[in-house]
Amino acid sequence: MRSLELFAGAGGLGLGLHAAGFHPVGVIERDVDCCNTIRENSKRGAKSMRSWKLVGSDVCDVNFHAFEDKLDLVSGGPPCQPFSLGGKHRAHEDSRDMFPQAVRAVRQIRPSAFIFENVKGLTRDRFRNYFEYIRLQLQHPEIELTADESWPEHFARLERIHTSASTIGLHYRVVTRVLNAADFGVPQKRERVFFVGFRGDLGIEWNFPTATHSRESLLWDQSSHGSYWDRHRISKSQRFYATRDAGIASEDMFAPNELPWKTVRDAITDLATPEMTKHSNAAITGHLYQPGARIYPGHTGSRLDEPAKALKAGVHGVPGGENMIAHANGSVRYFTMREAARLQTFPDEFVFTCSWSETMRQLGNAVPVDLAEVVGSSVLSQLKTPSRAGYVQ
Repeated sequence: MRSLELFAGAGGLGLGLHAAGFHPVGVIERDVDCCNTIRENSKRGAKSMRSWKLVGSDVCDVNFHAFEDKLDLVSGGPPCQPFSLGGKHRAHEDSRDMFPQAVRAVRQIRPSAFIFENVKGLTRDRFRNYFEYIRLQLQHPEIELTADESWPEHFARLERIHTSASTIGLHYRVVTRVLNAADFGVPQKRERVFFVGFRGDLGIEWNFPTATHSRESLLWDQSSHGSYWDRHRISKSQRFYATRDAGIASEDMFAPNELPWKTVRDAITDLATPEMTKHSNAAITGHLYQPGARIYPGHTGSRLDEPAKALKAGVHGVPGGENMIAHANGSVRYFTMREAARLQTFPDEFVFTCSWSETMRQLGNAVPVDLAEVVGSSVLSQLKTPSRAGYVQ
């Protein structure tokens, strides 16, 4: 099915949606370094990216009318700095808020469906009204903000139209949910909010996929019930450190139905210690030691036998005390580029040719590939349903 990817970044969301079965007619990204990452992987023939048509442009400058009624999906991650916990929290007052452009794309293209994602911070109480405003705009994209309206006035007008139950014109059935990537097999506790909408005339019923992995199952697997420690050949003396704060499964606990959360150790255990490759070519591209890791109050790194803490991207580099492995002996080190890519479920063939700090920025802003594939596969399965009213492939 044909799609258009906006705000592509390094391509995490796009890779996952491509793996799910969507084929982008265009991939739009303005950041030069992110464009270079996509071009390099396309040139190397990386799976999925070989056929990507990259448009190195600001979404604000793109006229989407050429795609009208021709696409099954519009997707993207509008820049999240206005809503990030690490940002200035200006939301609609921030010029980097690109949700109005996402709404414009939906209005001009009229896709069968859309998938947009953002940081969990968008759901905070401080942004609650703006969050609802975004949702109503996506539900009624043809009800545009006028030149003499403030966003609260536009919000109120959208509420009146929405409560009138009017279905005249272009409208979408929109659902939102915060998903934890760890609950879907990603070795990282990373929460993102997703907006998924289906065009109202298609008569589609849909819900977010059910979690496939759980913390309870990991505790079970790390208890006497499971095989986690034996599988990784971990001695009993090392097990206490890994589980002392995570909890343990009781002896009378029933086996959970889900799979265990994947851990940092699950993701990187087959990689050589990066110190060994500091001054030589790494066996896997990007697996090189990065010096300078330090612990800060409240920022102590990720334990090997839990999913990693969310990778973070700072405007001026990696924030202090983040994106690190915390070893049992109390030492810490930064994740290598390859390790971080694995935590975001990018394939090993995917390369980053920029600096470590720039790579971490791109990865810290990305959607885990596997999470994007799960959501995309669920959306695609509904778009393929023969009973959809009035839709012609």
